[in-house]
Amino acid sequence: MTPAIDIQRAWRIYETAAGYTPALRGVTLTVARGEFLAIMGPSGSGKSTLMNILGCLDRPTSGTYRLEGIDVTELSEDDLAHVRASRLGFVFQSFNLLPRATVLRNVMLPLVYSDLPPRDRELAAWRALRSVGLPEEHYLHRSNELSGGQMQRVAIARALVNDPAIIFADEPTGNLDTATGEMVMGTFRRMQARGKTIVLITHDPEVAAWADRTVHIRDGKLFSDEEERRYLAGLAAREAAAEKGEGPGGASLSASASFSAGAGPAAAARRALLLGVPAL
Repeated sequence: MTPAIDIQRAWRIYETAAGYTPALRGVTLTVARGEFLAIMGPSGSGKSTLMNILGCLDRPTSGTYRLEGIDVTELSEDDLAHVRASRLGFVFQSFNLLPRATVLRNVMLPLVYSDLPPRDRELAAWRALRSVGLPEEHYLHRSNELSGGQMQRVAIARALVNDPAIIFADEPTGNLDTATGEMVMGTFRRMQARGKTIVLITHDPEVAAWADRTVHIRDGKLFSDEEERRYLAGLAAREAAAEKGEGPGGASLSASASFSAGAGPAAAARRALLLGVPAL
């Protein structure tokens, strides 16, 4: 079966006043249909850039991206807008609801430019709200009258109202307490059980644990769980050695004058080994 997402050797390079800055460095990622994937990474790692490309909000500088078998890098802006409206749903940390509009109207918003008559739009919104478990007595409330967890459920319903194949969620529990966050994650699990593909960005390992698989992004590159564990273990070992004043082989950093700045190429290579960086 054709994967929901297949991105190969994708680079995203931004031109700034300081020169060219790569945000993604040859990223390759495949997501199966119906899979629940979590993407974890620290601030500035490139995860938002990756999400923008996967969500057809941006294009890679180079590489290919096939969404449900379609090479979206070749599509026009109008075609991309149609893909976003018909095949993708988005859930954000800040909810992005219209505060003075009712819950029902907020969920109907993505259907404004559809060919559906108003009555059918309202019915679709009502069904989406029922699917996320929001009680009917809230449907005519303004969104600013709801709790954080209720607002996030409304945001998920809005993402579902077009019956998208893939849902992208960017830190969807970031503004919620633990219990409410678990309710929201349970909603995503139910969406997956109905055949939706879920791609979630988070910095929280407990949230990522809800997913079928987790990948890590660091400095614009993707790593598996095992690769990330090895990276963190090596980092911890280097930090422990630095605290003890020792290198990887147990030699004291201050024991030899050969590590002074003027000690020559051999010392530079040894210093680089201790610091875990390439010798220049």
